[in-house]
Amino acid sequence: MNKIVPFKKNLDFDTIYEINSISLEHTLSLKEENTITGKFLISGTYKMTEASINIDDFSYDLPFEISIDSKYDTKNVSVDINDFYYEIIDNKTLAVNIEVIIENLEEKEIQTLEQELEEVREASNEETLDYIEKNNEILENIEEKNEIFENEFKPLENIEKKSSSPREELTSIFDDMDCDENYVTYKVHIMTENDTIESLLQKYEISSTKLENYNNLSDLKIGDKIIIPTND
Repeated sequence: MNKIVPFKKNLDFDTIYEINSISLEHTLSLKEENTITGKFLISGTYKMTEASINIDDFSYDLPFEISIDSKYDTKNVSVDINDFYYEIIDNKTLAVNIEVIIENLEEKEIQTLEQELEEVREASNEETLDYIEKNNEILENIEEKNEIFENEFKPLENIEKKSSSPREELTSIFDDMDCDENYVTYKVHIMTENDTIESLLQKYEISSTKLENYNNLSDLKIGDKIIIPTND
């Protein structure tokens, strides 16, 4: 079983006109039995105004932590990024949206009240058994105890609520990704005017074959998003 957990954060700038490049990495991992914690590492370059000649750098570390409902067995859990997109708001704020995917969740076996009652019959004396059988509330809760609980994930206070600000419909850069691939980290590169396939291969030290496995490299345009795998 897989679960998607959304995360949104507004990054404040003095002024921002255009994102020239942006990448996302993470250090998320399972800590203890039911807590996932770590950081999102977002960096890139941007122009302050339309007339700007200079390209400035930016970098943010965003903490992230969630707890997993105790009804799940987390021994085989893995954590990765499912999707990432952003938008510029009022030339002062970069709103980033990240979807975290938690894979290989398994529900623990839940003992039904009928099973508990049977165990009590075997272990208890006649007086205790009569008392339990007279409590109709216990029997009425048999079905309720087997229902799947709502609110399986409880984001902690440092995860901000989703902004009510409207945003344009954005196309996911992961629409063509093979979901069976096992990633730990990757980068997202946005094509700029001076980018070429050769410059990307040299910048990220990656082969053209590996880059083609994750991207359609035909007819690339400025603003297209390129997935740069960093782990085999």
